[in-house]
This record gives sequence, C-alpha cells and structure tokens, in this order.
Amino acid sequence: RRELIAGLAEIIKYGLIWDEAFFDLIESNIERLLSLDPDALSHAIYRSCQIKAEIVAQDEKESGVRALLNLGHTFGHAIEAGLGYGTWLHGEAVGLGMLMAADLSFRLGDIDKGVVLRIKKVLTSAGLPTEMPAQLRVEDYLKYMQVDKKVANNLIRFVLLKGIGSAYITESEINKSYLVSTLDSNVNLG
Repeated sequence: RRELIAGLAEIIKYGLIWDEAFFDLIESNIERLLSLDPDALSHAIYRSCQIKAEIVAQDEKESGVRALLNLGHTFGHAIEAGLGYGTWLHGEAVGLGMLMAADLSFRLGDIDKGVVLRIKKVLTSAGLPTEMPAQLRVEDYLKYMQVDKKVANNLIRFVLLKGIGSAYITESEINKSYLVSTLDSNVNLG
C-alpha cells in the first residue's frame, strides 16, 4: 500500500507539470486510484506514460524541458539524504517536495495560495506526507540541496509552478529569503 501511494506522487506530478485536465481527473478520482480500480489505474498510468514520452521526445538529451520531470526532486532528495535513504520512499519525499515547490512558487508570486492548498489537499487525499520531518532543520535542507546533482554553476535549480499544468525551471538564483521562508514554514509545521 505504501508503495502504491508513493507511486501516486509521480502520477500527480505529471498533471502538475504538464496537463491541468489530467490533474483534475486525478483529483476527482483519487479514491478510485487508491482502491485499485482497474479503469482509473490504467488511464492514470497510460496518461503518465504519454506525458513522459511527450517531454522526452522534445528533449532527448536532457538539456531543457525534460528537467520538468524533476518537480519536487530538489526538496525530495534533501529529505531522503537528511533522513537516510530508505527512511522515506522516493515518492513520499518527492510528493512533499512538490508541495514545497508550490509553496516557493507562491512566495515568488507565480501562483496563488489556493493552488498550494489544492495541491496539499490532493497529496493528503492520496495519503502522502504534507509535513516535513521534524528531525531536519532548515540548515540541513540547504546543505543537502547545495550538493544535489541539479546544482549548476553553484545555483540550485528548481522546477516551480506558474499554475497547475504549467511548470518552469529556474535559471537564476532564487532569493534566499524566499527559500528559507518556504523551508522554515514547513519545518515549523512538522
């Protein structure tokens, strides 16, 4: 069951980065997905594969749009590294990472708070964590994010949201105060 729920994080991610209608469908069918309804699952898996294929076809060498597949991974990898790999499943960490990316997107003025709350509701409905582990501090996240494989030219690259179904890759330095605010608000919720 835990693996299924962790896998749902990846399915949710495809809607968030590429296809708002697919996200809407996931949102309204989360119970069917969790109960292993064959029609709901086969459609979600099929559409997820379609989206990934569309993205990879546009960027076979991973030099641009393909990086959108990393939504939630910068934060998620920091959670995995900070807790010790295997403590949280990859999908659990990425799911929370997507919520943190949405929070950072909100702080940067790219989305409104209602979008963040909607994403949190879907993650909660799926059974994914929406609060950061209490044993990690802001400094821990910053340390682990700085050594992530997505760091380029000493800049942490984030995949953020302009809306549901619309993601982008940061190409410049994020104001550290926004990042710390995202980390601090989530740490204090845990």
